[in-house]
Amino acid sequence: MGKLNPLQVRNLKEPGRYSDGDGLILEVRPGGSKSWIARLQANGRRRDYGLGSFKDISLTEARDKAREYRKQLRAGVDPLEAKRLAREIPTFKAAAKEYHEEWRRRRRNAKHEAQWLSSLEAYAFPRFGDLRVDQVGNGHVRDALADIWLTKPETARRVRQRIGKVLDFAHGKGWRAAFAMAAVNSSLPEQPSKTGRFEAMPYARIPEFLETLTKRLSVGRLALEGLILTAARSGEIRGARWHEVDLEAATWTVPAERMKAGKEHIVPLSPAAVDVFKRAKALRIEASDLVFHGSKRGRPLSDMTLLKVLRDLKEPCTVHGFRSAFRDWVAEDTGIAGEVAEAALAHAIPNKVEAAYKRTDFLEKRRKLMNAWGAYCKGTAPKIAQLAVRN
Repeated sequence: MGKLNPLQVRNLKEPGRYSDGDGLILEVRPGGSKSWIARLQANGRRRDYGLGSFKDISLTEARDKAREYRKQLRAGVDPLEAKRLAREIPTFKAAAKEYHEEWRRRRRNAKHEAQWLSSLEAYAFPRFGDLRVDQVGNGHVRDALADIWLTKPETARRVRQRIGKVLDFAHGKGWRAAFAMAAVNSSLPEQPSKTGRFEAMPYARIPEFLETLTKRLSVGRLALEGLILTAARSGEIRGARWHEVDLEAATWTVPAERMKAGKEHIVPLSPAAVDVFKRAKALRIEASDLVFHGSKRGRPLSDMTLLKVLRDLKEPCTVHGFRSAFRDWVAEDTGIAGEVAEAALAHAIPNKVEAAYKRTDFLEKRRKLMNAWGAYCKGTAPKIAQLAVRN
């Protein structure tokens, strides 16, 4: 027990210093103000550390604070330096936003950029967003992930990866020690195995499906038809602008910032695809460059719009699955080389050396391929094996 008690501390008015023991001192100044001081040994030298005003800190709190300072000194940590660093270390939320802003400058996909931060806002920030980033531990991360680990496995894996990126960024900035995600991984239950495939409509059904799809006219149905005929990704077709489309040359040039690989992609348009863009032109909104406009003026269609078209037609497949269907058709019904099909899908070449030496995008071969695919989808093609669409 210390020498002072709360009543005594409250009633002291005579200027001077009053010791509580273990280096804790209450200083009463001539004007009547009172403050706490911890007189402690640091590197063999005695030093006074201000702990704060009596108005803000009680006797019990001052004792606890002095005890913490002594503990830090025994560990070789200067309490004032630790206090300064604590003021400079941001919360996890602030660190995440700083990392996101830095990473955003190199973004290639606006949708991914928005999802990146929103997933942390939904699942990480409510749990430990207001903690200093150096205070986030394995238990905090594990408990946040456990909420969705089995019910939303894909989302949980993405959130885990993004939390790890923020904590690695904080370590690189000197705000915290390295974080071992392995301990979190081992404490979570095993997730159901995933096939790694998008549910695709069998390509043999696509001509019949397109016939049903085109019985009604809507922007969403046109966009889905265009996606199928160009083998494009959802974000690419939904973000299509008229200045990218040359109907005379039958090409659609998707800019690098909207491509997953970050590289401009020229899509040769089959006659069937050109017809889609011509029909879309009849629905064009004045003062908008979007080919497939959404319900809000100047905004593109949402990804859910395309999926809703499929669900309204009682189709269980995914929008992205049509790219798989296209790839299966190329492999099974044509003699076209795989590298031409991969170029049509704008897949990046995983081998960096091979990619560095590649000097062609197979545009003319892809034009033959996309013309054949358009004819097949519309049910106007002869047997594919007989087509002259070879290397």
